[in-house]
Amino acid sequence: MKATALEFRFRMLINLAIVVLGFWAPWTASWSAGQRIAMVEWLPLQLSRLSLLTFSVASPVVIILAALIAFIGAVLRVWGTAWLGPATVQHGEMQAGAVMADGPYRYVRNPLYLGLWCMFAALSFLMLPTGALVTMILITVFLLRLIFGEEAFLAVQLGKHYQNYLSAVPRVIPRLHSTLPPTGRNPHWLHAVLSELTPIGVFFTLAFLSWTYDNRLIMRSILITFGVSLVVRALLPAVSKETNLPQ
Repeated sequence: MKATALEFRFRMLINLAIVVLGFWAPWTASWSAGQRIAMVEWLPLQLSRLSLLTFSVASPVVIILAALIAFIGAVLRVWGTAWLGPATVQHGEMQAGAVMADGPYRYVRNPLYLGLWCMFAALSFLMLPTGALVTMILITVFLLRLIFGEEAFLAVQLGKHYQNYLSAVPRVIPRLHSTLPPTGRNPHWLHAVLSELTPIGVFFTLAFLSWTYDNRLIMRSILITFGVSLVVRALLPAVSKETNLPQ
């Protein structure tokens, strides 16, 4: 179940491939597996057909839900990156420094992977229903593989201190309170925001452009955000921080 070093190195490309597959959903046309209508429109229709909500009520509810999930994802990504450092987040190899028990890492071991999962879940609202389903299955399996691979690596590298950390902090379901004392490290908020423009852009797109139901405008916004994020990441100065936690 553990991811290989090759999977970790190319994790961004694998994530991108999963997103593209979800939006493309080629089986929809070839197998007639559902209508070509995005989840953000399909869900309100289903809720209204089941008489759970009227369509006029269900539509804004679904958009707000998608934006809320995207917001949680953006917060987790920025918060986690601020403490871990963009250089470590983007590194092509697993890193092991001192045990990190600051910021979100006091409440959950994998805030960055959890944030990424939330971003994918938010994006799935813009996909076809079957594309959204396939995407969430694939990304869940892949992120779990990355998590298990990193935890095994860190357990070997950091030994007892990391084992104690594993016992104190849950893997993916955050605790509301932490018994771990902060270590006194300082976050890098500006670098984190600049490094995580993609999840931030996904949130703003869903929060403000979903109401237009203009798929071209929405996709253009997400693609522009992703492109700008790549450029900014390439230009960001390296922020050196000791770390041990997954991305």
